[in-house]
Amino acid sequence: MSPAVEDHSEDHAAERSTTGHDPSRSVADPAASRSVADPAASRSVAAPAASRSVADPDASRSVADPAATPPVEDHARARVVTDAPLSNPVPVAMRYDPADASGAVRFAFPGGNEWAFPRDLLESGLRAPASRGDVSVWPCGRAQTVLEFHSPEGVAVVQFDSSPLVRFLRHTYATDARAAPAATPAGRRA
Repeated sequence: MSPAVEDHSEDHAAERSTTGHDPSRSVADPAASRSVADPAASRSVAAPAASRSVADPDASRSVADPAATPPVEDHARARVVTDAPLSNPVPVAMRYDPADASGAVRFAFPGGNEWAFPRDLLESGLRAPASRGDVSVWPCGRAQTVLEFHSPEGVAVVQFDSSPLVRFLRHTYATDARAAPAATPAGRRA
């Protein structure tokens, strides 16, 4: 081994055993952090702070750039309401991107059908009937919510369990809360 190169593998092993941190891993390591878009992730909206590199001087600060905050993507199953006696549930991808200035949520259905509408419409419709443009949302009993979409091709009525919708909204607001400190200049406390 040349004198200019030092072997720190024993130091790293000692640090791993005492702190649980592996200094050779960084955020770029896919196993070190997961985003919401990863189906194996536990539905957290951002990578945990423990996955940041120790050498990162900004590791103690929260994410301040909304463009750097990962989009939220949750999944639910819904029933398309038809005249048929039974309908099979369909998968729905619910998305929210904090970098999108419109603040819209997007619901993607099989076949490439995607609807975008204001997040506050979804929130209001969980408690009482609400409508804006071609989209209506209303509670159906205590545990379900109905979304109605109007288009030139017709009307689609889709029924969801309310709990995945509430969980999705919580994830979107948690993402916004992490992006909120953007107004505080670096190095200053609010």
